[in-house]
Amino acid sequence: MDKNSYRHQQDLKNIEKIRELLEELPGFCKQYFLSLESRKSTNTRKNYAYDLLNFFHFLKEHNPYFEKREIHSLKVEELDLLSPMDIEEYMSYLQYYVRGQKQFTNSPEGRARKLSSLRTFYDYFLKKKMIQTNPARQVDVPKIKEHNIIRLEPNEVAELLDQTESGEKLTKKQLESHQKTKLRDVAILTLLLGTGIRVSECVGLNLNDVNFDDYSLKIIRKGGNEDLVFFGDEVADALFDYLENDRDFKTPVEGHEDALFISMKNMRLTTRSIERLVKKYTSGVTTLKRITPHKLRSTFGTNLYQETGDIYLVADTLGHKDVNTTRKHYAGMKEANKRKAAKALRLRENRPAPDSESVPNTKITPDTDHSSNEDIINQTN
Repeated sequence: MDKNSYRHQQDLKNIEKIRELLEELPGFCKQYFLSLESRKSTNTRKNYAYDLLNFFHFLKEHNPYFEKREIHSLKVEELDLLSPMDIEEYMSYLQYYVRGQKQFTNSPEGRARKLSSLRTFYDYFLKKKMIQTNPARQVDVPKIKEHNIIRLEPNEVAELLDQTESGEKLTKKQLESHQKTKLRDVAILTLLLGTGIRVSECVGLNLNDVNFDDYSLKIIRKGGNEDLVFFGDEVADALFDYLENDRDFKTPVEGHEDALFISMKNMRLTTRSIERLVKKYTSGVTTLKRITPHKLRSTFGTNLYQETGDIYLVADTLGHKDVNTTRKHYAGMKEANKRKAAKALRLRENRPAPDSESVPNTKITPDTDHSSNEDIINQTN
C-alpha cells in the first residue's frame, strides 16, 4: 500500500489510537488485540478497544467487586467472576448513561454490536483455556426493529442537484463560499448518487483513481480490498467539469497532492466535511426526510434494484459480501408493493381498476371463490 495513501494514513491514526486505549485497558487485552491484527481492519480493532474500555468503566463504576480494582491491573481470570446477569445489567446501562458531563445513548443496533464485541473477547480467552465461561453468550441479542428505507425520490434528487448548482436556498454566509466550491460539491453529490460508494471510499479517492477511458473508479472498500466501480455519463460530466475548471487550479498542501477532493484549505476532504456538505444542500430540498450521505447510497441501491430487479448485481455494485445485507437495507421495496396492493382491489364492479393493464379483471364475490382472493393477496405480498 502507498505510504502516502489516505487508507495508509488512516491506518496509522487508528493504530496510534489503539495503542493509546490499550494503556487504559487490562494488560491481558494486548494479547487479544495481537490476535486480531491479521483478521480485522484497524478501524474495527479501534472500535473493539472503545467497546471494551466502556465495559470495564461500567464494571469500575457499578460493580462492587471491580470498583475497588484498577482497570489496567485486572487479571484475565477475574472475567470468570461475571455472570450473565452482570452482562444484562451492562446491556441495560448502555441504553442511557452519563460519563463526565456527557450523555450517551445506544440504539438496539449499538447495543447488539457491543454485545458482539464482548462475546468475541470472551471467546478468545475461553479458546485459550485462560477462563472457564462466556457469560456474554448466554445473553440475548437486543431485538432490532426493521426500519423503513429512507431515500430520495427522483424529483428530490433532481432538486438537490439543481440547488447545489444554483445555491438558491443557501444562507448569505454559505453563498460566500459557494462559487468556490460549487463544481466540487456537484461532483461529490453526483458521484455518491450515481455510484453508491461510501463516504470513506469517496474521500479516499486520488486523482489517478479516475479513469475516463472506461468510466471507472478504483476504490478501497471496507476491510481494505481494492475494487473497480463504473460510472455513467452524468457522473463523468460532473467529475470532468470539476477537474478541468477547479481541481487543476488548486495547489494542495504537502501530503495531499494526490487527493481528488480537497477543501478550501487545500487539504483532502474528511468524511465529516462531506456529511456537513450533504446536510447543507439537503436542508433546502422540499422533504421531511433526514438525509445523510448513507441515505444517498440507499437511494442508489434502491433505484438500481428497481431498474434491474437483480439483487446480486446490487450487492456486487455496493461491495456487500453478504447479499442478505443488501436485501435487508436496500431492496425492501415495501412502498412499491403497498402501492401495487392499493391498485389490486376494486371496490365497485362497474368501474375500471386504476391500472387495467397490470391488474387482471377479476371479480371478487364474498363466500364464493375464496381461492381467488388468496391468490390476489399472495401476489401483492
